[in-house]
Amino acid sequence: MRSIAVVGASLAGLSAARALRGQGFDGRLTLIGTESHRPYDRPPLSKEFLAGRMSEADLALEADDEDLGAEWRLGATATGLDPSDRRVLLGDGTSVRADGIVVATGASARTLPGGGGLGGVHTLRSLDDARALRSDLVRGRRLVVIGAGFIGAEVASTARDLGLDVTVVETAPTPFAGALGAEMGAVVASLHGDHGVRLICGVGVRGLLGAGRADGVRGPAGTGRVDGARGPAGADLADGVQGSEGMDRVDGARAPEGAARVEGVLLDDDRILPADVVLVGIGARPNVEWLAGAGFQLTNGVVCDAGGATGVPGVVAVGDCAAWFDPGMGYHHRVEHWTGALRRPAAAAVTLLSGGATAPDPPSSPYFWSDQYGMKIQFVGHARPGDTVTVEEGDVADRSFLAVYRRQDRPVAVLSLNQVRLFTRWRRRLDATPSRTDSTLRSEL
Repeated sequence: MRSIAVVGASLAGLSAARALRGQGFDGRLTLIGTESHRPYDRPPLSKEFLAGRMSEADLALEADDEDLGAEWRLGATATGLDPSDRRVLLGDGTSVRADGIVVATGASARTLPGGGGLGGVHTLRSLDDARALRSDLVRGRRLVVIGAGFIGAEVASTARDLGLDVTVVETAPTPFAGALGAEMGAVVASLHGDHGVRLICGVGVRGLLGAGRADGVRGPAGTGRVDGARGPAGADLADGVQGSEGMDRVDGARAPEGAARVEGVLLDDDRILPADVVLVGIGARPNVEWLAGAGFQLTNGVVCDAGGATGVPGVVAVGDCAAWFDPGMGYHHRVEHWTGALRRPAAAAVTLLSGGATAPDPPSSPYFWSDQYGMKIQFVGHARPGDTVTVEEGDVADRSFLAVYRRQDRPVAVLSLNQVRLFTRWRRRLDATPSRTDSTLRSEL
């Protein structure tokens, strides 16, 4: 194999390039990225960068002296792949042929139908998104976050710290229930109320209200909120908006300069939440449409085996766009976490360079963290409905604790809030010895 093209130039693509070089590949290496930026760190976009505590230079993932000996094709969007000669087709009419291909095209934020024409409506996935959102938060007073996932929660935390009035809307009865279970999801969600952020659950969003005139959406005289009010006659309504789960993405360009701005969010129960800024945090969909018709199995991402092989010879996939088979879980799923994009490319590089003849090491347990309201939330493992959860250290009421999830008396996941040191010990043991019993793990902590 003398040439490899990595399609996607964010963390997963950069990690794949590093792994290929680290495993001895010395041929031609091409990195293709839709964005014009060099690889940058995304987690700070909703926190330190958004708050103005981190510069764009601080986000860089490459060291000043790092040289992968690669050709960079930035600002180039992959539009197709010809599997017959492994040729990546680009939007500018050119193409890149390679002996091996790494698909690392990531995911795109889901957007609200009809919301793209209003100023002040944002998603947060890229550096450009963060720039635009930060500019609006500096000038805004009232933020409504649609979707109470981790991105939405982090932006809510940052905006509250900047002094904005913040409301978070979530269609599900309990935020984070899918990842943490209902009990612990409710505990983490309670951080909003602790810090003066209003959380509305169990109701969907019908539309966004906006007007290009001064007498747009207003509340009753002398009030700052219009809870319980009806949508005013004549207000511009971007309708058809549903909640944050199961939403299909509807593309919409960022509102042009001078466009009408959002002034409110209309809920399914007819309440109106006034807003200067709206952040849509309803999840992401994998960027795999460009692979249609090329022989890949595409469901919720590119379906891969436990080493990243796609089923198309000479092509592996990594990062948010890849649905790897997890032997521990028994099914394919996407890991949309920073650590997955950092670590799994090493296994995919082994698969690609060996032609699938060498089995990579088993993947580590999924791990993610979130910083909200000055607190560190960490989680490792897999939680399922029916798992028991016990608090092993600290107190939920003090917002400092470690909880262990068990399935048939075997620890399968760990959640901590401000218990970094103890969590690190549990994570190491859980990851290194996933089949050990509860009593064995306890004796080694």
